Amino acid sequence: MEYNCGFQKENKWFRYRAAAIIVEDGCVLFAGNEKEDYFYSIGGAVHMGETAQDAVKREVFEETGVEYEIDHLAVIHENFFNENNGSLRGMDCHEIALYYLMKPRGSKELHSDSYTLGVKETMHWIPIDELDKYKAFPSFMKEYLLSRHNGIEHIVTDERIR
Repeated sequence: MEYNCGFQKENKWFRYRAAAIIVEDGCVLFAGNEKEDYFYSIGGAVHMGETAQDAVKREVFEETGVEYEIDHLAVIHENFFNENNGSLRGMDCHEIALYYLMKPRGSKELHSDSYTLGVKETMHWIPIDELDKYKAFPSFMKEYLLSRHNGIEHIVTDERIR
């Protein structure tokens, strides 16, 4: 049995996550499902004893049905958020995510058959220049993808509803 690197204590929730930035033909790949009203990045919890690189490759394959190669570590993201609905309703959340830029394959073809918490996930190629028209997280993605980078970015977002 795998154990996720994270914990919950009372209404506090923490997770260590590995995520992918997958870009093909001017679009970035996000996931969605029928239970949530937003899109989210490809990735998931790192398991105890698993490297973030192994976790992102595992998560990408689980969600897309395709094996992508890692290009490089791109972003260390500290994210603070809470939700009014969904599985984290009423929780004060803190997530540390390592975002890896994946090497493009030259194809948007996927073989997705992914479920999260029993809910079917769907994959969505969203045009980068239209990303701000979508409710998609992380919220930094459009600005990040449209700017130049020199090394690993450290990004902190606070999406808590006050």
